[in-house]
Amino acid sequence: MARPGALVKNGTMLRFIYVIFINLFRIPYMMRKMRYYADHPERFSEERRYALARRVANMIRRTAVVRTISSGTENLPEEGGYLLYPNHQGKYDVLGIMLTHDKPLTFIIDDKRSHGMLVSEFTDLVQGGRIKLQDLKQTLQLFRERATAVAEGQRCIIFPEGVYTPDKGNSLNSFKPGSFKLARMSKAPIVPVVLKDSYKPFNSAVFGPVRTYVRYLTPISYEEYADKNTTQIAEMVRARISDGLAEMGVS
Repeated sequence: MARPGALVKNGTMLRFIYVIFINLFRIPYMMRKMRYYADHPERFSEERRYALARRVANMIRRTAVVRTISSGTENLPEEGGYLLYPNHQGKYDVLGIMLTHDKPLTFIIDDKRSHGMLVSEFTDLVQGGRIKLQDLKQTLQLFRERATAVAEGQRCIIFPEGVYTPDKGNSLNSFKPGSFKLARMSKAPIVPVVLKDSYKPFNSAVFGPVRTYVRYLTPISYEEYADKNTTQIAEMVRARISDGLAEMGVS
């Protein structure tokens, strides 16, 4: 938890800047290594690339003085591909999930946010998908490709709130029904994921040690949502995440 008086006015980027500064001598090496691994998937297995991604994520976590606590990992399907649908709070969300998820994961990210330092290399390292939110044709093509990959065993994170909004904390925005077209196309299990306090590391003015929480809920099988439209699926997943937040003390 952050120490009393740890709120820093206009300091939402302080922790991120601190992480960059402390790792200044490591970052060029890690960027080159991630780029090399990403450009040569024939040499580096998915497991090796994911291990490197988690190493980078853990470096960031430790430097930022973040402790991430997970629960519900026993709910994760043991076999086959599935889709993780978490609430979206900030820059740390993907890192927190990957650090608590042992099997290789990838994710879908807003194209506009995917080209920054470290983010671009990290995205390519795990073969993340870049989505152009205003380009329906590109979105559908990406969903078709990911649906095939998930049906063949890939595990993928997609944020149904779309981009995160500043200062929302642990509150939920509406879930975009279109994001659940990917689930219907892949016919894969949906794993709702509850993120709590994930905004604190890099999207708040909290400075000092923080804890974040990742809770994996019971998967929703294709049979459970097959007869529902995407709006109904969105409402169902949002309700489960909302209930999960309430059980974790978020009103």
